[in-house]
Amino acid sequence: MQISPPPQNKKLLNKPPTNQEIKASKVRLIDENGKQIGVVSLEEALSLAREKNLDLVQVTEKVDPPVCKIVDASKYLYAKEKKERKGKKKAGETKQVRFSLNISQHDLETKIDQVEKFIKEGKKVKLELVLKGREKTFEGLAKEKINYFIQILQEKVPVKIERELKKEGIGFTLILVKK
Repeated sequence: MQISPPPQNKKLLNKPPTNQEIKASKVRLIDENGKQIGVVSLEEALSLAREKNLDLVQVTEKVDPPVCKIVDASKYLYAKEKKERKGKKKAGETKQVRFSLNISQHDLETKIDQVEKFIKEGKKVKLELVLKGREKTFEGLAKEKINYFIQILQEKVPVKIERELKKEGIGFTLILVKK
């Protein structure tokens, strides 16, 4: 019976090789200021890193020789994680725009301008038409109002309906994206 190794932390799996973990005999070296030193032996690069009390981190292995940088490994990993988190946030950002059934024409145009700006920035927009009290009986009127909103928006910027009009507890919702 073979015993499998214990599960490892995801952060450790994505960690680039540092110092003694680097396998290449020669590396393309970049110093702590971002200045390219050139192709040197691994031993020489490690000694330069030790002199400066920093680590040698392999930035990329896709090229031959691999690119290594003299940096503080923990700071490098933190900056890399922060950059990844920032990238993930922007990808799925959804803006929400709410309006009611008895919204005035000028306020509706203002909301359309807001949605147009968000769509041009490449964001998803969740439209919510809020129905309160007796307004809930006027579903037909609510659908007309949303279709009117989309029609005016289409004249300004091409949009695609990602999620169709859906009745939810608060009223009607739909999601728009750039065409």
